[in-house]
Amino acid sequence: MVVGASGNGWQKMFLTGSYQRSLDEKCRFTLPKSIRDALDTSGGLVLYVAPGTDGSLVIYTESAFQRLGEQLGQGSPVSQDLRAFSRLFYSQAQRVEPDRQGRIRLPSDLVAMSLSGREIVLIGVRDHLEVWDRERWQAYLGQKQPFYDEIAESAFECPPRAATVVSPEETTLAAARPR
Repeated sequence: MVVGASGNGWQKMFLTGSYQRSLDEKCRFTLPKSIRDALDTSGGLVLYVAPGTDGSLVIYTESAFQRLGEQLGQGSPVSQDLRAFSRLFYSQAQRVEPDRQGRIRLPSDLVAMSLSGREIVLIGVRDHLEVWDRERWQAYLGQKQPFYDEIAESAFECPPRAATVVSPEETTLAAARPR
């Protein structure tokens, strides 16, 4: 979550939406105004860019980045996966600050790792932003969107829908009932 200005003062806001952007020759893109407003870039905003999942890059505010670290700190220090993730993630995470025009410069090594072209999609995902190569994002949507309901059920840990099995006797009884 990000704290941002609203009509009633300061409150927590979620980052949402998707935005088509292009990287310039210096690997910069402009944050959309709605995102800049939510992040309140006027006070010297500090962001962290790091490798994301599924071939994306992630951008966290400093406070969200700290919360992520605290969450990882809850895990077992002897967990092999936790150690490996922490090494891979933090060794490649880099601090960035938007310029006066609201542009962010993505580190060239992270761009080379995740983005194949200059056309990108910036998506808001609750407490962070993800940067996707446009073609990869379209492929991801094409693969996942048809299964949105099943993914939602799994994400919310809903029990799977049981298939209704009707015995031949039930079919005969239902057909014999007056309507």
